Amino acid sequence: EFCCREAADSDFRTAAEDLACVGQIGISHETVRQIVEVEGRRVVGRQRSGTLGPDWTVEDCRSGPQEPTCVITGADGVMAPMVTQAEKAKRRKGRARRRKGQPRRRPMYRGSDLPYKEFKLVAFYDPSKEHQYALGTSGNHQKLGHLMRRAAGRLKLDQAEITYSVSDAAPWIQRQYRIQLPMLKENILDYGHFRDNVIKASQGVYGQGSPESRQWREQICGCVLEQGPEQVLVRVAALRRTLRSPAKRKALEDLSKFMAPRMEMMRYPEFLAAGYEIGSGPTEVFCKTLTGRL
Repeated sequence: EFCCREAADSDFRTAAEDLACVGQIGISHETVRQIVEVEGRRVVGRQRSGTLGPDWTVEDCRSGPQEPTCVITGADGVMAPMVTQAEKAKRRKGRARRRKGQPRRRPMYRGSDLPYKEFKLVAFYDPSKEHQYALGTSGNHQKLGHLMRRAAGRLKLDQAEITYSVSDAAPWIQRQYRIQLPMLKENILDYGHFRDNVIKASQGVYGQGSPESRQWREQICGCVLEQGPEQVLVRVAALRRTLRSPAKRKALEDLSKFMAPRMEMMRYPEFLAAGYEIGSGPTEVFCKTLTGRL
């Protein structure tokens, strides 16, 4: 366990040094690598066989004895840095040649063909964040859909009284939630992604950092929280009719196009009144953790 924890956030040489300093465990970095890779393969094997899963279910997700069970889910894609073959070749160029009589070195792994690769992640958690469970995969959205459906079965998500998703509403996320988790009561657009698009539109119309830009975006964000997305589209259309600049009109058109297919996911006044979360912060944290470990 010490080896795996130390190697999760550093290379094997640093992990070996930390083990000697903190745990008085004197082993080589090569031994650390072997231990970590064996444990990693065991985890993957347990995951594939279905014996590795969450240690809680929806019944554990109550804020009080008489309160309803509630589970929230989020999904996202995250770019993880990789060690390319060119980098590995550069490192190996300076290696000393093996002398006669020395043990044969282990075969070198081939580096990645790309400096970054996308991993997909799905997270499940309760409002208190006391119970959390996340899964990641280097496979495509269908692979993640398979994982989220299996995890939902173990969590008994279909028995939750309140269950919904909060995400950036990417098409592949919406598709997998619709197919794999039809028991979700609502699918909510992360408020932060809506605000980012409003900021982009305000800067396109009024200029970056201008007082008018800040004032307009605060008005629009307040409007969507208090009155809903329909009134936002009304305001955006009214402002667009007063503009002649093609660039400014396009900035508002882009905001309208972003909102149009996501109107049902932006009923923020209803969601807030029901006590639902409208931010995907926990999923973003899982993305950061996953990237660091990879």
